[in-house]
Amino acid sequence: MLKKITLCFLLVQCASVTFAQAKKDTISLPEVVLKGAPIQKSVQKTAAAVAVLTAAEINKSDGLILTPLLNTIPGVSMQQGALNTNRIMIRGIGARAQFGTTKIKAYFDGIPLTTGEGETTIDDLNLSAIEKIEITKGPNATSFGSGLGGVIQLFSKETPAGENFAKAATTLGSFGLLHQQYTAGFANAKSNLYSSYANVQQDGFRVNSDYSRKTFNLHGKHQLGTKGKLSFLGTFTRLKAFIPSSINENDFINDPEKAAPTWAAAKGFESYDKVLLGIAHQHQFTNKWSLQTSVFGSFKNAYEPRPFDILEDNTNTVGLRAHANFKDQLLSVPMELSFGTELLKERYNNTLYRNLYQSQPGQGSVQGEAFSTVNQNRNYSTFFVQMELQLNSKLQLETGLAFNETSYSLENETNQGDPYSFGAVWSPRVGLSYQVSKGKHLYTAVSNGFSVPSVSETLTPQGQINNSLKPELGWNYEVGFKGKWLGQKLYTEVALYTTQIKNLLVARRTAEDQFVGINAGSSSHSGFEFVLRYEVLNSEQVQIKTQASGTLNNFKFNEFIDGDADYSGNQLTGAPQSQFNFGIDVQTKMGISWNTSLQTVGKIPMNDSNTKYSDRYALLDSKLTYLFTLFNCLKTEVNVGVNNALNQKYAANILPNAVGFGTAAPRYFYPGNPINYYGGFSVAYYF
Repeated sequence: MLKKITLCFLLVQCASVTFAQAKKDTISLPEVVLKGAPIQKSVQKTAAAVAVLTAAEINKSDGLILTPLLNTIPGVSMQQGALNTNRIMIRGIGARAQFGTTKIKAYFDGIPLTTGEGETTIDDLNLSAIEKIEITKGPNATSFGSGLGGVIQLFSKETPAGENFAKAATTLGSFGLLHQQYTAGFANAKSNLYSSYANVQQDGFRVNSDYSRKTFNLHGKHQLGTKGKLSFLGTFTRLKAFIPSSINENDFINDPEKAAPTWAAAKGFESYDKVLLGIAHQHQFTNKWSLQTSVFGSFKNAYEPRPFDILEDNTNTVGLRAHANFKDQLLSVPMELSFGTELLKERYNNTLYRNLYQSQPGQGSVQGEAFSTVNQNRNYSTFFVQMELQLNSKLQLETGLAFNETSYSLENETNQGDPYSFGAVWSPRVGLSYQVSKGKHLYTAVSNGFSVPSVSETLTPQGQINNSLKPELGWNYEVGFKGKWLGQKLYTEVALYTTQIKNLLVARRTAEDQFVGINAGSSSHSGFEFVLRYEVLNSEQVQIKTQASGTLNNFKFNEFIDGDADYSGNQLTGAPQSQFNFGIDVQTKMGISWNTSLQTVGKIPMNDSNTKYSDRYALLDSKLTYLFTLFNCLKTEVNVGVNNALNQKYAANILPNAVGFGTAAPRYFYPGNPINYYGGFSVAYYF
């Protein structure tokens, strides 16, 4: 069945290109300019693999979470066990993380979404507030520090000039889904304001998977004279999400709706209030000099009852990011220089309580006495410099160097807050981009990145800091091509890369909720990525676009010895061997649009010994939208959609190296949702 569906999509793609070659269509694919890089330029001229998702592409999904969107990007894989349980990996980096996303940095309008110890959460953001997403794959973003896997940058929406509006939208769907959104915007010659509120409620496909999230976002900009601009961002999130956790293979096959028995009995969940705040100032001093500075803070108060304990914690972060740009000529060669810093200070406090749910059955989690209190200080700093030289009309050189330092201090029963630093890490980068002909560029790049251990990985079972741990270090080597063809209607992109990592960090499980970090060897991440986007037809009546993308991976352990076990040469745990995406997008003058996508995911090694793999699967999603005007003043949208239309039974997320304690079987599997439907209605008034 999977082969037939894939073949049908490939035939449609080929037929689309053949049909389009017979058409005289002069409309070309637009050039995309990167917004997040300190030195801004187009994607095509950048000597790195950078993917961009626009608001139009974000709107093709059901609007709940980024998973189906990120999975269209070759080299990026987001596994989603629930709306609040996911893991993002880029080129295999982060694949072995246990319960979240690590080794990848993320920002929202320049505010870090990554904690001081390297954990990233983006699943609680309101997608209706996001205008654009830029993803730099691999350690190619010199100015953003410790992102061995890459950097994800999200940008908030702005109100288009002269389109002041108010909008209300509601979506209903399977498993009790209710998604309400309210947005409003104002813009004039000097000021821009955009606000959004979202309320998401869902019962969930599985037992103990109720989900509730409320998010408010406010973003504004104000022009200060002719040379300055002030902007701010504020986001508030309130989440309460129950956790079904992973299940064993027998339950996955026969009863996927089931929750893990201990999590169901404890009625485990996570809840938190989180605030992100930031203010930024840009100033153009002269034609040569400009400066951008931002200060930010985040605050999170969380409560998480789990079968093994109850965690109450709070995190407070403050930081500064600034960079200056200088444009001039160096020995008659056009040059742009950017240098700056990012400083972050984070305070984390947690208290663990005993969970008495077993002694009071049927009540769910019951908080007992406190048995552990921990205070952590995390400090992160990076200083960077980037320079780009236009060596001639066709050849461009990119260089960069970053200096990074991370330190922790820990206060608990066995530590008194003495600081521990991983020392200075230098991260150089060099890239070349060559214009073969108009609209076609070759590039090559060599870069270095790193990832430091989390605080929990540095702790021994006795609560002492393991001073022997070293950061992971990786060298990335990459060549690629980006080009437009057939009257600029066809865009192609290919990349070949290899990332060689040493001081491989491995989380060794010592109990159900405890892990110890070790440096266990080295790994190799090599792969091939491609993107094809084609405008089949662009007439006044209808526009048809197709796209195909994919990746073939060869991720393996070069050297990996864990105790008496030697896993050297084995495939990397947790990363799919291949991933392909095919899509069609149709828009008509009548206001009717339709998009559909097919994603195929290859086998995934589930343990380091490679004795167990997940099955291949394919996900087919589709959405139909109708836009029209009501009462000559209300812009209205009606949409219906289906996810997993093939009703595949698949593991949407896996727990790498799951261990069964006592007589229990290992719980590797987070079942994915079966076929599910949604439908929405929105009304917008413009004034």
